[in-house]
This record gives sequence, C-alpha cells and structure tokens, in this order.
Amino acid sequence: MTRFAVLVAAPQTRSALRAAAVHTADSIAAHAGVTARIDVVDLAGLGPALLAEEATEDVAAALAALADSDVLVVATPQVHGSYSGLLKVFLDRLPELGLSHVIALPLAVVDDLRNGRNIEGDLRVLLSDLGAWVAEPGLVLAAAELAEPLSVIDAWAEVAAPSLRQALAVAV
Repeated sequence: MTRFAVLVAAPQTRSALRAAAVHTADSIAAHAGVTARIDVVDLAGLGPALLAEEATEDVAAALAALADSDVLVVATPQVHGSYSGLLKVFLDRLPELGLSHVIALPLAVVDDLRNGRNIEGDLRVLLSDLGAWVAEPGLVLAAAELAEPLSVIDAWAEVAAPSLRQALAVAV
C-alpha cells in the first residue's frame, strides 16, 4: 500500500481546495494503479499552534504524517503571487532535506491561469529544496474550477500517472 499525505494550505478548514486535493490523491493513485492510504493535514485547523515555539502534539502529528508518506500532494492557493504563508510556516518546521524520501505533487489554485506556472515553479523549488522528488507535471487549477474540479483533476492524473509510477518504482 502506498502512503499518501495531502497537505492543504488554505486559510479555511474543510475548504474546496481540501476536497480537490483529496480527489487529486485518489485520482492519481487510481491512474497510477496503486492502492493508497491517504492522510490529510489541513493547516488551517492547526491555526496558532503553527507559530508556537515548540511543536504541539497536533503539529508534531502533522509533521509525522508527512514523514510517513511515500507521496505528498501539496495544495495551496496563490497568495500575493506565491504559495500561502501557512505552507511556509509549516514547512519551515521540517529539518533540512526533511522530504528526502517523498515524491511530491504540487497543486496550486490561481485566480488567473496566466500566472499559474509561476506558483507551480515556486512550489517545485520549495519542495525540491526540502529534498522531495517533485513529479511532473504539477497541477494548476483556476479558482473558478474549484466549484467542479473533478474533470480537470482526472485529466491531469491521466497525464501525470506515468511519472508517478516511474518515481515509485525508483523509490521502492
């Protein structure tokens, strides 16, 4: 069984981005032909604990979910041209190369698709700097697509599945 973690960096809990990210994990697993166990880390639910000097039990559990995963879907809205501050604050708690055994799949939601490659590139660099193998291509959704994202996600998963299969074969 392949362990997936879905990291959601939206400012609201149980957001449309969360639902899209979970569907992304389900869809890419199905298209790649792997059985997945999916853990969801919703950063909005951690709130002020993200800024505590010492990691709280909830933050430590969230970090452990990432450490225990094989595949990590990182979902963030575009905020001021890049990924959310929630994501940055949380990932800053990881040690250097803290994602060195993880295959990462970036998912960005943007207001304007013309700017989508910028955030996907920023996420790719962030995740690579933490040691993750970032599979190609990342998924960029227009904010308007969040209301009904399934067809876009499924089309992306069909294209991205071979890359994930290759990465899993090497990682095993």
